Amino acid sequence: MQINVNLFTVNKRFPLTISRGTTAQTTNVWVKISQDGIEGWGEASPFSIGDRKQSTDTIKAALQQIVPILQAFSPLQRQQIEQVLTKQQVPSSVKAALDMAMHDWLGKHVGLPLWQIWGLDRNAIVPTSVTIGINSPEGAKARARDWLQFTDVRLFKVKLGNPDGIDADKKMLLAVREEAPEPELFVDANGGWNLADAIEMCNWLAELSIKYVEQPLPRGQETNLAKLKEHSSLPIFVDESCFTSSDIPHLANYVDGVNIKLMKSGGLSEAMRMVHTARAYGLEVMFGCYSDSSLANTAAAQLAPLADYLDLDSHLNLIDDPFTGALVQEGRVLPNDSPGLGVQHSASAT
Repeated sequence: MQINVNLFTVNKRFPLTISRGTTAQTTNVWVKISQDGIEGWGEASPFSIGDRKQSTDTIKAALQQIVPILQAFSPLQRQQIEQVLTKQQVPSSVKAALDMAMHDWLGKHVGLPLWQIWGLDRNAIVPTSVTIGINSPEGAKARARDWLQFTDVRLFKVKLGNPDGIDADKKMLLAVREEAPEPELFVDANGGWNLADAIEMCNWLAELSIKYVEQPLPRGQETNLAKLKEHSSLPIFVDESCFTSSDIPHLANYVDGVNIKLMKSGGLSEAMRMVHTARAYGLEVMFGCYSDSSLANTAAAQLAPLADYLDLDSHLNLIDDPFTGALVQEGRVLPNDSPGLGVQHSASAT
């Protein structure tokens, strides 16, 4: 198979601030594999979690190194290719792009969308949340209004973990609730709290009927999750603490759910394994994203019928998304009926 790599830059309509910083623009990587006149597409987007940083340059360099090795394979040899990628220790986002592209190629080869190949029920897809980043109370209100005017919002994901402390978090959340009383809320602290603050916030949030809290403690402090769960009545999900299925058994007794992202997991193959592992431990599942375009989010949407919660909104906040794919209907990100991922590039869209 032939593999081509291209960079593309996307800009956010509204910069997103979380506990670790602000993002307004990212340069992602578009991977195309071709064989027998069929082309499969994948996307790698950069992200940074502590020492687990995957920059655009890192992704590009890894692809330049691995592409000559992979050209001897067919897109149908996903198992062998995954073994090669693991042996070469390529970044998970590179794995994700290649795995995504091979799945897209397969779907196009057999003429079916992935969700249908897997026998999934598209009607089971739940509404996606849309994100409000850390802001002043008035800024958060304005962002809520922007989302409500832009799309059909059923669920807000509110970023907390403000460097100014939990009082600032409380004021911002109450402002969002005042501005948007109808949509349900959940909270993502991105590891921005210490244990004492997390216990206080989880109990305060539970009184407000917040659905759950995501990543209340920093990655590396997983041992404190047991203490938090003991003192919190609010369901706890982990994101930064959980990359692949092998992480789940160590977390299962202390959390209620996991956030699966294609860039962390290494693609659709591992995401599927994570779903089944989480279910085996009685955990709930959500799918999330980084600064992904419609290409990666449409790929994640193919697995969306398996999720309890979805947070696939990054492409909705882009002013220059080069791709079109999944549709938004009644607040749900729905994969279409086209073969493979069902994604088109804007230059070739009709």
